[in-house]
Amino acid sequence: QVQLVESGGGLVQPGESLRLSCEATGFSATIYTMAWYRRVPGKQRELVASITRDGITSYSDDVKDRFAIFRENSKNSVHLQMNYLRREDTAVYYCNRYGTTYAWGPGTQVTVSS
Repeated sequence: QVQLVESGGGLVQPGESLRLSCEATGFSATIYTMAWYRRVPGKQRELVASITRDGITSYSDDVKDRFAIFRENSKNSVHLQMNYLRREDTAVYYCNRYGTTYAWGPGTQVTVSS
């Protein structure tokens, strides 16, 4: 059974950092382009970052130069290092395949507030 479990969220102040983790089970995340998404209440889920099976990364303009997506293939996991967090980064963050998604996991809440 496919499962995606995100972790690492929390409450931080503007300018601080967080590292999110996503553990995938039931499929090999290593062979797919994986992505992190986020959702703010009342808005659609948006793509934040993606990484191909070969390690090529892509970012939304909002997070480019602040966030970094990377793989940990030995753990079938994908991580999102978030630096210089801003209030507008507050959202629930999810990971999934890029494009053709599996069922969404619970996500992890990131709150950036002073």
